[in-house]
Amino acid sequence: MNKRYKILVGIFIGLAVLLITAVFYAFQLFFTANVLVDKSDKAVLIPENTSFKELLQIMEKDTMLTDKISFAFVAKLLDYQGNIKSGRYLLRKNMSNLQAVRKLRSGAQDPVKVTFNNARLKSDLAGKICKNLALDSAAFLKLLNTPSFTAKYGFDTTTIMCLFLPNTYEFYWTVSVEKLMDNIKKEYDKFWTKERLEKADKIGLTPLQVSILASIVESETKKKDEAKRIAGVYMNRLNQNDLLRADPTVIYAIGDFSKRRVLLRDLQFDSPYNTYKYSGLPPGPIYQPSIHSIDAVLNYERHKYMFFCAKEDFSGYHAFAVTFEEHKKNSKKFQDALDRLGIKN
Repeated sequence: MNKRYKILVGIFIGLAVLLITAVFYAFQLFFTANVLVDKSDKAVLIPENTSFKELLQIMEKDTMLTDKISFAFVAKLLDYQGNIKSGRYLLRKNMSNLQAVRKLRSGAQDPVKVTFNNARLKSDLAGKICKNLALDSAAFLKLLNTPSFTAKYGFDTTTIMCLFLPNTYEFYWTVSVEKLMDNIKKEYDKFWTKERLEKADKIGLTPLQVSILASIVESETKKKDEAKRIAGVYMNRLNQNDLLRADPTVIYAIGDFSKRRVLLRDLQFDSPYNTYKYSGLPPGPIYQPSIHSIDAVLNYERHKYMFFCAKEDFSGYHAFAVTFEEHKKNSKKFQDALDRLGIKN
C-alpha cells in the first residue's frame, strides 16, 4: 500500500509539475511581452495580399518580435495566418503575442495623419499626399492631369490644386483615391461657408478666383500681418483693369523657382501665367493657397496702394507706394541691395 501510495503521489507530483510548466509556458506564450520589447510604439504596414510568411519578414525587418516562433504559434491558434488584413496597425511597446495578434486580426486600422501644404506643383502635392499612404504618387498625379477625373470635383487640370486646402487630415493607410478625394471635397465645401461665399461675391470674385489670387499672395509674402495689404494692391489693380504684374507669376511661368531676381527679359516670357503680359488672373494657382491667404483676399485691406516692393533689409516685408515714382525709389533701394550681394538672377 505504501508503495502504491508513493507511486500515486509521484504521479500526482509529476502531473502537477507538468501542469505548472504548461501553465507557465502558456502564460509566457500568450501574455508575456514579445512585441517591441523595451522599444517605442511602431506601426506595421501590411500591403494587400500579404502572406503570413511575408508579414513575419516585415516584422523581423523592423525588429518587432523577440520570439518569432511563439508569435507564429499564437497566430495559428487564433486562426490569423489565413485571415491577414491589409492596413496600418500601431503596435504598442511590450505587447504580448495575444494582444498583437488580436490587434492585427481585428482589421481595426490606426489612421495616418496626412499634412500637405507649401506645394507649388501638382507633382509636389501628389508626393506629399501619397508619402504616408499606400497610394502611388505617379498614378495619383496622372489622375490630377486627367480632365474627366478633375471635372468630377468641379475643377479642371489647371485649377484642381485649389481643391486641396492645406491642413492635417486623417486617412486609413489603405484609403482609395475615391474615398480620399471625397473627404477632401467635403472639407473644401465645409470651408466655403455662406459667409465666405458672400464675401467673395461682394468683392466680385468666384471662390476659384479667390483661391488663385490667394496663391499669388501666398507666393509674395510669408508675413501674415501684411497679406491683406498685398491682397489689397492686387484688388486695386483688378478693379482698375490694370495688369497684375506679379513677379511670382513670371517665375512660375518660366519654371525656375530658384530665381531671386526677375529681370526685364523675364517679363517678356510668353505664357498665360505671365501677368505682365496677360490681363486678369492666371489660369490656375501658382502655389497651394493657405487658408490664411484665402481669408486675406476675402478680407483685403482697403487702401490706395498700387505698388509694393521687397524691402532692402531682406526682412521679408514690403514697401508700399501709391504712385509709380514712389515705387521706383523703393525698387531702386532693393535692386541696389541685390547688387551689393552679387545676386544677378
